[in-house]
Amino acid sequence: MGRTKEKDSKVKLSEREQEARLVRKIVATIFTIVALIIIGTAIFGYFYIKSALEPVDATDKSETKVTIPIGSSVRGIANTLEENGIIKNSTVFRYYVKFKNESGFQAGDYNLSPSMEFGDIIAHLKTGKVMKEPVFTITIPEGKQLEEIATIISKKTNYSEAEIIKKLDDKQYIKSLIKKYPAILSDDILNAKIRHPLEGYLFPATFEYYEDDPKLENIIEDMLSKTEDIVSSYLGQIEEKDLSVHEFMTMASLIEEEATEKGDREKISAVFYNRINKNMPLQTDPTVLYSMGKHQVGITYDDLEVDSPYNTYKNSGLPPGPIASPGEISMAAAVNPAGGKYLYFYSRPNGETIFTTTLNEHNNIKNKYKHEWDEFKKS
Repeated sequence: MGRTKEKDSKVKLSEREQEARLVRKIVATIFTIVALIIIGTAIFGYFYIKSALEPVDATDKSETKVTIPIGSSVRGIANTLEENGIIKNSTVFRYYVKFKNESGFQAGDYNLSPSMEFGDIIAHLKTGKVMKEPVFTITIPEGKQLEEIATIISKKTNYSEAEIIKKLDDKQYIKSLIKKYPAILSDDILNAKIRHPLEGYLFPATFEYYEDDPKLENIIEDMLSKTEDIVSSYLGQIEEKDLSVHEFMTMASLIEEEATEKGDREKISAVFYNRINKNMPLQTDPTVLYSMGKHQVGITYDDLEVDSPYNTYKNSGLPPGPIASPGEISMAAAVNPAGGKYLYFYSRPNGETIFTTTLNEHNNIKNKYKHEWDEFKKS
């Protein structure tokens, strides 16, 4: 009986050893396959990018006339070059320009060849001249909300405000834009709590048009391309601060709406980050006004009770999305807050912003200068 048990034990031990060897073989095989896939992908990626950086055809010296319109973004220029067969891949060209920190591209008509290298193409693109005057321009000031931007576009084009808002809120169009601009747009903008998906993403600048009736999509995407160009230079800092691009744009919009002077933006940014780190509500008045769809000076105690996810007096953290279109100075401040332990700030009608670290200090400042706002509202 004892021998039988000993024999059974040896058999079971042998079976376990065989199973262990089989498991090790399976794990080794899977690991080898995964490693080969990773190595293969890396090799493919290397040669793909290497090929994309090379001329389309080094032996083809024929020239193609390529027109770069005034106001073209890097994306627009890259797409034009690819469409005309001057480069192989517009995305690789855009990242090359970014990593080389190239700028100063000029609008104009260029004679370019498929045999040209990136460096030569970029050098040519800095020499153009266009004397043609634009048919019209659209200027979007910093801090404008999407509905205000729709009004500005409507006054300059044949599109009604209703048409523009409908297009800007069209879910299928928004989804196509997320695919087209993955560096700045994500599914975050589809959050049901967000009033307008593209709020904050239409860059404030002057855009020139050389035809009477440009497509509405072109106007919208000109503004998005400009946002993409500007935001791309901050992606490293955005990642360092552990922010999504959507959170970055939201923070920048709050700074834009609160700031009065350039020098204040970094300190306002510091206040917001300090309050978030202490789990304090941001309590920024522009979010309350945005909640109510109002444009006015100051808010009332009743306003503070508005039930909205944008109300930062009732909700902690950032609101669901941007509340206006921030300029580049506010974007820079969003990733470069000032030092200090500021938790409060008070803006005077003369543009001065006073920063404090305690509620008692803040209330003293508010009581000291409250009469100024009372007089300002009457004037």
